[in-house]
Amino acid sequence: MSLRTVFAPACLACILGGGGPSAAGAGADWPEYLGGPERSHYSALTQIDTGNVSRLRVAWEFHTGDSGEMQCNPIAVNGLLYGLTAANGVFALDAATGRELWRAYPPGQKANRVIRGLVYWSAGDDHRILFSAESWLCAIDARTGKPITTFGVDGRTSLKAGLGEQAQHKYVISTTPGTVFDDLIVMPMRLSESADAAPGFIQAFNVRTGKLAWTFRTIPAPGEPGYETWSKDSHRNITVGAANNWAGMAVDRQRGLLFVPTGSAAPDFWGGDRKGANLFANCLLALDVRTGKLRWHYQFVHHDIWDRDLPAPPNLVTVTRDGRAIDAVAQVTKSGYVLVFNRDTGEPLFPIEETRVPKSDLAGEESAPTQPVPTRPAAFSRQTLTEDDLSPYAENRDELRAKFRAARKGAFQPFGEYDTILFPGFDGGAEWGGAAVDPDGILYVNANEMAWVAHLKETPRQEDLADLSPGNRVYSTYCVGCHGPERKGNPASGVPSMVDLGARRPRDEVFTLITTGKGMMPGFPALPLAEKQVLVDFIFGAEKTEGDTNAPSMIAKSALSRSPFRLDGYVKFVDSKGYPAISPPWGSLTAIDLNTGEHRWRITLGEFKELKEKGIPATGTENYGGPVITAGGVLFIAATKDGMFRAFDRKTGKLLFETELPAAGFATPCTYEAGGKQFVVVAAGGSKLGTKKGDSYVAFALP
Repeated sequence: MSLRTVFAPACLACILGGGGPSAAGAGADWPEYLGGPERSHYSALTQIDTGNVSRLRVAWEFHTGDSGEMQCNPIAVNGLLYGLTAANGVFALDAATGRELWRAYPPGQKANRVIRGLVYWSAGDDHRILFSAESWLCAIDARTGKPITTFGVDGRTSLKAGLGEQAQHKYVISTTPGTVFDDLIVMPMRLSESADAAPGFIQAFNVRTGKLAWTFRTIPAPGEPGYETWSKDSHRNITVGAANNWAGMAVDRQRGLLFVPTGSAAPDFWGGDRKGANLFANCLLALDVRTGKLRWHYQFVHHDIWDRDLPAPPNLVTVTRDGRAIDAVAQVTKSGYVLVFNRDTGEPLFPIEETRVPKSDLAGEESAPTQPVPTRPAAFSRQTLTEDDLSPYAENRDELRAKFRAARKGAFQPFGEYDTILFPGFDGGAEWGGAAVDPDGILYVNANEMAWVAHLKETPRQEDLADLSPGNRVYSTYCVGCHGPERKGNPASGVPSMVDLGARRPRDEVFTLITTGKGMMPGFPALPLAEKQVLVDFIFGAEKTEGDTNAPSMIAKSALSRSPFRLDGYVKFVDSKGYPAISPPWGSLTAIDLNTGEHRWRITLGEFKELKEKGIPATGTENYGGPVITAGGVLFIAATKDGMFRAFDRKTGKLLFETELPAAGFATPCTYEAGGKQFVVVAAGGSKLGTKKGDSYVAFALP
C-alpha cells in the first residue's frame, strides 16, 4: 500500500527526538485518545485557570481543505499535533503554530469518513501513527507520513483477520482509535446492525508486525463460557452477529487489564434467532490485555432489543469509600446511568437491582424478564415522561399529546407493530463523547434529552417485491427502512432525503457510499455489483426496466428471509418546527460524585439563538463530543448544535467563557503545552444536525 503524502519543510527528527516523554515535561502532552489510557479526559496543566479563562483568544486556525463532519480528538506529542481531516487524511502540525508539516491519504480513501482519532506509538527511534481506513489498520511513520512497510502488507493489516470466514465479505470498519499496551493494539470495530453483521470479536494486533495476537469471542462457541446464553447456532454467524466494541476501551497498564464495553447483538431489534441473555453483548469486559482471557464481566442489558449498546469508553478512576481508596472503573450508558465497579473484582460499588420489565408480544421473540437498574448514582437523564413533559413551546401540542397517548412508553418497553417512545433516545443519554473524571472522583458527562419513536414492520417477503423494478427491489430490501418508500428520509432524525440526490452528489460518490457507508448508514460491501448499479439508477431516476425482471440475488433473498421484523426508520419525537417534542432541557451537563453517588451540579447545555431572541430561556441542544477537564479547574466542551465552544468552572458548573466556532464542534477537544503555552484545540467540521460545514481545527490560548 502506498499513501499519498504531502510534505512541508521541517526538521521532524529534531522535533520528535527519541522516545519517551516530551521535553516540556510530564503532563504537557495529550498523547492518547481522550488524554491517556484511563480515558479520563483530564489534563494536569494549570496555565489556563478559572481566573483567566475568560481571556482566551484564537491562537491559530488550521484549515484542512476537506469540509465535513469531524469527530477527531487530536493527539499532541513532543510539540506535534496529529489529527484527521473529514476525508480520512492524516496530518501533522507544529502544535504551537498550526503550521502543516505533512499529510497522507490512504489510496482510494479520500472520501468522507468520520473517525474519532488515531494512535501514537514509539520505541527508541521508531515513531508510528496507527489509524483505520475502511477495513484496514494502517501504520505510518510519525515523522514523515510514509507507510511502515514492515507492518502487515505494505503498511496495513486486515481488521477481519480474526473474525472467521463468514465475515470476510461483510461490513467491517473502525471509527474509534485502538488501545495500546506494550507492543499490542486492541481495535474497536463498527459493524452492520442487521442480520448480515459480522461477529464483533475483540482483536489484538502486534504494533510492530501487524499480525493478529489474540481474539476474544464475544459470541461464544460450544464449550466456551456464555455459549448457553445464545441460540445453539448463533456462533456460526449466519443469522446473528455483532456484540462488538465500537466506542473504544480503557487500559490499566499496571494491572495489565483491558476494559472493553460491548454493543448489541445483531440484528438490533429482533432477537428471535438469538434467544437468551446473549453474553458477551452489552457487557463491560475486563480482559487480560496480554492474552485476551476474561477476568470478569458485567452485562448491562440482557437480550438487547433496543440498541442499548455501551456508547463510550469507560473511565478508570479512584474513589474513596469509608476512608479507603478503591481503584474503580465507571461506565456511562445511553440510558442515562453511570455504573461503577471495583477494577479488580467487578463488584458494583453501588447497588444494582434486577427489575421486572414488560414482555414482548411479537411472535417468536423472547424478551428478558428482568433488567439491571442501578439505585445510585441517580440518573443524569430523565427516565420517565408524562403528558406534563410535552414541550410548552410546541405549536402543535394537541397533536403531540394524541401521539404520546397512543404510544407505549416506559423503560425497557419492547418494540412492536405500534409506536413506542424510547427515552432517553437511540443516541442517549450518554453518547460516544463519553465522560471525564478528575482525581477527586468526580465524573462530568454531557447528555442528550431527545425522545425517539420506534415502530417495527414486517420485513417484506420476496413475493411482495415481485412487481417492483430491479432497483426498487434492492432499495426496498436495504434502504426503505430508514429512507422511506418515497425516499424522503427523515432529516430531523439525521436520515437524509434521497429525492433529487443527483443534484447534490455525483453518481460515483453515491456508488462508493453504498459500499463503505457513512455516519449512521452501514456499508454493503457484499452487495453484487449489478445490484449496486440498479440501486443507484433507481435513486437517480435513471433506471431502465424494459425486458428484464432481474430477480433479486441470493444475497437479497437471504437478507429477506433472516429477520421477520425491522425498524420502520429512525424517527425523533419532534414538534412541527423540528424542535424536541418534550420540555427542556434538551441537552445537559452533570457533575457526579462517584465517592457518594450524589450529583454535584447539573446545568443546561446549549441553546437555540432564535428561541432566545423570543425570550425563551436556554433550552439545551443535542450534543455530540465530550468534555475535557484540567487541574486549572476548567471544563472545556463544544459538542452543541449551536456551534459554541464553552468553558465552565468544574467545581460549580458556572459558565466562564463562550465563543462561536467557525462550524459546530462535534468532537472532544484536547489540551497540551507547546512553546511554553497551554493550548486547547477542537475540530470544527459542523455538518451533523443540519449545521453548516467547516474544515478547521481551532486552537485557543491566553494572549
